Amino acid sequence: MKAIRINEPGGPEVLRPEEMEAPTPGPGEVLIAVEVAGVNYADTGTRRGMAFGPHQARFPITPGFEVAGTVAALGEGVDGPSEGTRVVAVLESGGYAGYAVAPAGMVVEVPEGVDLGSAAAALLVQGITAYGVLHDAAGLQRGESVLVQAAAGGVGSLAVQLARLAGAGTIVGTAGSAEKRELVLSLGADRAVDYGRDGWADEVMEATGGRGIDVVLESVGGEAGSTAFGCLAPLGRMVMFGAASGRPMPPPDLMQMNVKGLTLTGFGGPWIRPGRAQAARNEISDHLRTGALRPVISRSFPLEEAAEAHRAIEARATTGKVLLAV
Repeated sequence: MKAIRINEPGGPEVLRPEEMEAPTPGPGEVLIAVEVAGVNYADTGTRRGMAFGPHQARFPITPGFEVAGTVAALGEGVDGPSEGTRVVAVLESGGYAGYAVAPAGMVVEVPEGVDLGSAAAALLVQGITAYGVLHDAAGLQRGESVLVQAAAGGVGSLAVQLARLAGAGTIVGTAGSAEKRELVLSLGADRAVDYGRDGWADEVMEATGGRGIDVVLESVGGEAGSTAFGCLAPLGRMVMFGAASGRPMPPPDLMQMNVKGLTLTGFGGPWIRPGRAQAARNEISDHLRTGALRPVISRSFPLEEAAEAHRAIEARATTGKVLLAV
């Protein structure tokens, strides 16, 4: 099979296609014939030798922790899904390849009528993250206002739609280009603002009639994160789940947090709440089947062009989900 290998940490150029033997599923594992592999910002960290969640990359490695395809074989002790079933799966690594093995408990059947690309975009890490930051970490209530940072991205574009489907009030999304802001509005946001422009917080406050935002989903970091925190209404909550700028958010004013009764919390990633993943998938699957949720697929690169996919993500030249077609 063809696979993308990283033999040493570095830039996108270290992602090189190689011929390898297909893996064999061990006990409790499922072998998947990969049709689509998800490309995530976290993959760029793996490529550079950084830890992703609880995992530290060990080279040489085939990156990629999200795949969609069909079941090719079952390991010992696994009684389903049957061969040929369309599935999506989360694995520790090995997704940028023709075949990949995944723990049976992390393999999910794709609902009828849902294509593999949409399933990969919405049913795996980004969809579960969007659901989790809204419902598990922020505890969004019907009618509450929401600010989604990087709202044209993979998680953000789903979070805007899920917030609307959950009955949120005013939804504001931030994005760095006019094209991305148009996309954010098309997904259901009431207002889209440029978080790179001075004074953008004034637009957020104006959108809420000066009251501020009840729930902020923060994934940018740096000064943009601090500005978003300053937009919180009394008793507002901010959930941090990334720092795409590469800079952590400066510590907030703790006295201001006390006076306004604010909450700042981290999401931690889907693996922190494994028991909630199925609830998220069930709801997302229902929305996909009815067409209420529209995953945004930015680009699909051939497997051999994995390096170009990484360059596009790191240049912030993408919206929604980036895929590799195997």
